[in-house]
Amino acid sequence: MNNSLMRWLIIIAVGAAIWFMPVPNGVKPQAWHLFAIFVATILGFIVQPAPMGIVAFVAVMFTAIVGVLTPAQVLSGFGNSTIWLIVSAFLFSRAFIKTGLGRRIAYVIMEAIGHRTLNIAYALAISDLIISPATPSVTARSGGIIFPIARSLATAFDSEPNSGPRRMGAYLVQSVTHVSMITSSMFLTSQAGNPLVAALALKALNYQVDWMLWFKMAVVPGVISLLFMPYFLYKIYPPEITETPEAKAIAQKELEKMGPMTMAEKVLAFVFVLSLALWATGQWTNIDATIVGMLGVCIMLVTKVLDWQDVLGEKSAWDTMIWMGSTIALAGFLNTLGFIPWFSKSVSGMFGGLPWTTTLFFILVIYMYSQYAFAGLSAHVTAMFPALATVAIAAGAPPAVTVLSMGFVSSLCGCLTHYASGPSPIFFGAGYTELRPWWIIGFVVSLTHMIIWIGIGSIWWKVLGMW
Repeated sequence: MNNSLMRWLIIIAVGAAIWFMPVPNGVKPQAWHLFAIFVATILGFIVQPAPMGIVAFVAVMFTAIVGVLTPAQVLSGFGNSTIWLIVSAFLFSRAFIKTGLGRRIAYVIMEAIGHRTLNIAYALAISDLIISPATPSVTARSGGIIFPIARSLATAFDSEPNSGPRRMGAYLVQSVTHVSMITSSMFLTSQAGNPLVAALALKALNYQVDWMLWFKMAVVPGVISLLFMPYFLYKIYPPEITETPEAKAIAQKELEKMGPMTMAEKVLAFVFVLSLALWATGQWTNIDATIVGMLGVCIMLVTKVLDWQDVLGEKSAWDTMIWMGSTIALAGFLNTLGFIPWFSKSVSGMFGGLPWTTTLFFILVIYMYSQYAFAGLSAHVTAMFPALATVAIAAGAPPAVTVLSMGFVSSLCGCLTHYASGPSPIFFGAGYTELRPWWIIGFVVSLTHMIIWIGIGSIWWKVLGMW
């Protein structure tokens, strides 16, 4: 029996076991059966007998064919506006790579401040930050744009995985890895799991998150983290080479190769700034964030920055649309059919008598470190977010603080392992750091995230009047 078939059988067995269990008091049979399908789907995302899109497609088909939901209900997630925001943002990401604007930004910053190894790390961090609002694929952004630059610089200074990894390469890879999780946390559109958090919050908790609210709550802990992380890693995992005057010359040479900004780069830069301005002012203009993203894509298509083949070829966008749309539909009807309120009421007794601040803290700790069991950020969000967020809110935690703090942790937990996020295998696979120090550094970094984002962050949220 091949490995894939064995995984499918495990998923079916778990789903069937839940399906045929006695239905708990207070739960409708329809809701319980949908829960069985949902658990089986999440297990499929974890053990991956096939790509997530296939698992989700099978789940949608099965849910409709057995009559747990109608075809219209089970397909309703694909009409969710958040889905189309993430598709639009993926196309922004393709434009940054296709035009070379992402690389240009990184080399311009490196030319300006890259005379020391620590400065190079900050240059790469600033580059990641600049392009992150329009690149929800952290794999494309950090793995496809930022990492190759860091890797080529390490090679230029004779720092290879098997020869002098600690000269520079190991430090730069660690910095790029952990900075990518911070930038992923700072914007609604900087990581595919963030819009999923927003969509699940609306479906399961009836709480709406917009682009500006996400950024407003993330900006202070995010900026502190970005300023802190490269320096912190520089101290606990220092490079042997600290001065790098040649880096500026390397950046100048690469910029010379690229030549002057092309018209496509200029148009993309304009569209990017325009989109950021419209996302940030949405509360006053009343222009939906998804429409802003679609407007940007339309401008790029009309001006030929992207062509239709680029749209058709953006496989990550359409794959995300399939599994995310399916997940949103299943999770939404778990709430509609009463399962999530029942679950919240049942579990909240575990935290009976505790202040909501204590309850939320324990939930955030559980949420952060449960990532060890997941290969991928989005599967973690799907499995854990709705239930844990509902419990916290039932304990009295403010919806904004609950949803956004868990939303930030949804990306930050990617620091823990070499399989936690999309680009993690790329970073680890470069071979600069062995597994044991990788996990140790990841755990230490996770503690700093909890202190900055939950500790200092909570003070900032208090200033904003969120609790």
